[in-house]
Amino acid sequence: MQFEVDNTYKDVTNIKVIGVGGGGGNAINRMVEQGIDGVQLIAVNTDKQALCFSKADTLQIGEKVTAGRGAGANPEIGKMAAEESRDQIEELLQDTQMVFITAGMGGGTGTGAAPIIADIAHSKDILTVGIVTKPFAFEGRHRMQQAEAGIAELAGHVDSLVIIPNERLKNVSTEKITLANGFKIANDVLVDGVRSISDLIVNSALINLDFADVTAVMKNAGHAHMGIGRAKGKDRGEQAVKAAITSPLLESTIDGATGVIICIKAPADVGLEEIDTAAGIVRAAAAENANIIFGVDLKEDDPDDEEMVVTVIATGFGDRQNIVSGDISSFFASDESPIMPMDDISSTSTPVDEPNKNFSDFIDIINGNR
Repeated sequence: MQFEVDNTYKDVTNIKVIGVGGGGGNAINRMVEQGIDGVQLIAVNTDKQALCFSKADTLQIGEKVTAGRGAGANPEIGKMAAEESRDQIEELLQDTQMVFITAGMGGGTGTGAAPIIADIAHSKDILTVGIVTKPFAFEGRHRMQQAEAGIAELAGHVDSLVIIPNERLKNVSTEKITLANGFKIANDVLVDGVRSISDLIVNSALINLDFADVTAVMKNAGHAHMGIGRAKGKDRGEQAVKAAITSPLLESTIDGATGVIICIKAPADVGLEEIDTAAGIVRAAAAENANIIFGVDLKEDDPDDEEMVVTVIATGFGDRQNIVSGDISSFFASDESPIMPMDDISSTSTPVDEPNKNFSDFIDIINGNR
């Protein structure tokens, strides 16, 4: 009897990325432009018009609550919209093993709906990772308070949470950074982080990650660090990993982490000593007995590309703070102005004069919330 061997690889890990609200939808569009294998990209919004510009799959939520016109920068409306569409969200998450939820915090839909979507995912035992941005300082105290309250609520419903403060975009380069390019830089953290994980799970690599590896580091892990570093030439391994563990865009470090994933994408001629150097730097920064999981993907189809890309995801900080100095929220969260829950913020909004209202409208448009 003759047997046939089926060598066709069948992906058994269903990974989704859900962008919530205008900022989340913009991040999803960036991911579509960049291209990521083996991942389903979905934009979720209350704003029907915004979804018309999505390059990915879409889900409109809260049609009865908002009539398709958005949440008006009110997180409570965003929350109600997600609750209204709970059945559709549950269907969207069916047969999913891992979900990334991304949103720009401080507005209405992203801030209010992201925690509800995360709660639904987490209740289904889906590995749930939140990646969110915090507003610029010039967007004002009220928006920052809404963002902080939304992040605090989201943190209770995700396995791991990565926070990107937009205010730190000015630290990324000494060159002038335009507003549009700044948002692309923030979105690229999400793109590169998701691609690093998905490529090593879904595709064949020299040293693969499996889903159990990722789960071991990211399940019920709390606040996380996700950094990307790139370098060419001499000492590229050292330079790339140092950029990844001390990213100027993030308000976190990997110091004392008990769980670390290192993803390296390198030319086929990468030296063993380069890999060893990169891994050694991470080991020195993490906790002594940290669980460090390693993946390597060689760029064998592009011999002219000499760049090494290192992604470092670190978790397991417990009650210890892994926050670097310069957290912009300190400008808004003093003892005199404590962070309020979202319900309180929504109900205590005060009227603003017309110039400030116009400026607020402008910020909403820039962030994709209108």
